[in-house]
Amino acid sequence: MTPKILRQLWSVVENSQTKTLLHMDDASLVQWLVKQTTTQALLDSNETDFLCDYIQSRLALIRDLAYERQC
Repeated sequence: MTPKILRQLWSVVENSQTKTLLHMDDASLVQWLVKQTTTQALLDSNETDFLCDYIQSRLALIRDLAYERQC
C-alpha cells in the first residue's frame, strides 16, 4: 500500500457527505470507500485486500470524523 493510495482514501473520506459515512453498514461502507478510492488509482488484488482490511480497522475513526463534521 503506497502513501499515495492512503492519501486518496483519506481524501475520499474528507470529501464524502457525512450522511453517507454514518448511515451505511460496515460492509457497505468498506466496499463504497474501496470503490471510490479505486476510481482514482488502479490497484492490484493484494492492494485492494489490504485497503479493505485497513478501512475495516479504521471504521470507528472514519465515523467519528464524520460525526464531528456533522456537529
